[in-house]
Amino acid sequence: MKDRKEYYRKIPGVDVLLEQPSVRVLIEVLGKGIVTNAVRKEVEALRELIRTGTEEEMERELEAFSGNLPEKILRAGRVTPCRVLNASGILLHTNLGRAPLGNSQRQAAFEVLSGYCSLEWDRETGKRGKRREHYEDLICRVTGAEAALAVNNNAAAMLLLLGTLEKGKEVLVSRGELIEIGGKFRIPDVMEQSGMKLHEVGTTNRTRISDYERAVSPETAAILKVHTSNYKICGFTEDTSVEELSSLGKKQNIPVFADLGSGVLLDLERFGISHEPTVQEVLKKGADVVCFSGDKLLGGPQAGILAGKKEWIRKMETHPLMRALRPDKCTIALLAASFREYLDEDQAVRNIPVLRMLSRSGEELKQQADMVCSYLKEGNLQVAAEVCESRNMVGGGALPCEMLSGYAVVLSSRQMSCEMLMEKLRKLPVPVIGHVKNEKVWLEMRTIMPEETELLKRELEEAGK
Repeated sequence: MKDRKEYYRKIPGVDVLLEQPSVRVLIEVLGKGIVTNAVRKEVEALRELIRTGTEEEMERELEAFSGNLPEKILRAGRVTPCRVLNASGILLHTNLGRAPLGNSQRQAAFEVLSGYCSLEWDRETGKRGKRREHYEDLICRVTGAEAALAVNNNAAAMLLLLGTLEKGKEVLVSRGELIEIGGKFRIPDVMEQSGMKLHEVGTTNRTRISDYERAVSPETAAILKVHTSNYKICGFTEDTSVEELSSLGKKQNIPVFADLGSGVLLDLERFGISHEPTVQEVLKKGADVVCFSGDKLLGGPQAGILAGKKEWIRKMETHPLMRALRPDKCTIALLAASFREYLDEDQAVRNIPVLRMLSRSGEELKQQADMVCSYLKEGNLQVAAEVCESRNMVGGGALPCEMLSGYAVVLSSRQMSCEMLMEKLRKLPVPVIGHVKNEKVWLEMRTIMPEETELLKRELEEAGK
């Protein structure tokens, strides 16, 4: 084996590499700082390979180094996160940003981000205002709440809600509602972080109002009802309603809080989906405060929303945690735009993408799939395409037992395995995210909005070459 010093001497200098014509073009596009940093990282990686690699690895990498450099620089300079086409069929795909945003929502954010904005400024008085004033009235009009507050996400909302209670006291929760959601976020852990004591009542499958009645003591600070939005318990079960808990809470002068997880603001039965409790319903049934997510079935930005009695909302607003959990100007603009759509339910279904996807008919989905499939067949590409019936999931920890019937464009290739084809789709300028089933790649139409169809066709044409 040659002396490793000989290999080190073969590494081009950073200044030399920056003068390569292909690299100079990238400097004009990406800027010298980004390109220089990327080149230095690649040179350091090559040095590390020479320090630890085999002779064969060193020879191969040195030979290909200059030729591969532009692609590596492009990869390093790529803006992330980037737009993707979600053909997975999962409407609220956590890894893909959950709920997509509609035109009016994006426009609201664009207006705010285009310059300065009245985030904490009252245009009537010219004095300092409050962030909640931009969205509170809209949330109250839609939900019927007395007051409302928004924070970073629903986990933050739960933490803030429990943080308003007297430290060291107990919160009653059914054993069947001690949920865990994504990222190992567990109700008992949040309870501990908030300084409250968890008092479990009932059993996993059956919790009666009598269980809560027996558990109430001078140490009880609140009753928490948690909607099991990401799983279902079936069979020999019994649940305690919000009305029963509210009646008990009033009798014992104990607040009743409800965590809905995914914020449903209209009856999903209109889409042929089993009934989910709406925020409006739970408040009418007597919950003092309801907390829920903004970026799930509500179809808005990532946010945690607290709606309910004014006395509790104002306590949370002045809590020291609020400063750390408050939303930024972009989230506030998106949140206000989202609730503005819900002032008219039919308008919300038209303009909120998640609701549009839920409402799409099988006929519409098949027409879209046929259009994409015909385009691919006419293109004389390396992939074969066919249209197949499929089943889609809502995802995002919502409606775990609901499956939506749909249609997919199914791809296969004699030249590539389905894994290779999936990789090729991921590396497109606008990545296309499908799923593998029966050794073929399935692209679900329900999560490809009609206005995205032309873009999908162009990307698939590139992948099939």
